[in-house]
Amino acid sequence: MEFDKMFTAYTLTEKDREICEEIRKTAKAFSELINKKCPSSRERSLAFTKIEEAVMWANASIGRNK
Repeated sequence: MEFDKMFTAYTLTEKDREICEEIRKTAKAFSELINKKCPSSRERSLAFTKIEEAVMWANASIGRNK
């Protein structure tokens, strides 16, 4: 396992921050669409959780893989 990579804080460049912000904005727009079109349910809540996870992992991929 790459524990150093997993548990070391990373610093984002300005370009990295812009990419992360674009990912967050796109995820927010997708979440708003789901909120508008899908009925309130466990499944909708799980969709929001998975979107949040996807953003987290996408941003981690940017920070961890220079």
